[in-house]
Amino acid sequence: MASTSTSQRSPLLPWWIGLAIIAAAVVYIGYQFTKLASDCGPVAAGLLAFVVLGVIPAVYLGLMYLTFKSQADSERE
Repeated sequence: MASTSTSQRSPLLPWWIGLAIIAAAVVYIGYQFTKLASDCGPVAAGLLAFVVLGVIPAVYLGLMYLTFKSQADSERE
């Protein structure tokens, strides 16, 4: 009989992976926006940069938090 070893994975591993991907995307897109702002002007790129670098990651992280919270609540039942 083969023994199966069950290794406990951290339940927050997807959270950390998602956070790392978001951080890398924010750094890259932020760099691209600095180049765009020098070409188009700061007002045109400012609103778009705020939405892409601020609102979208905040919404994603909020939804990820709610997913993990509901998953933990359902495991307690």
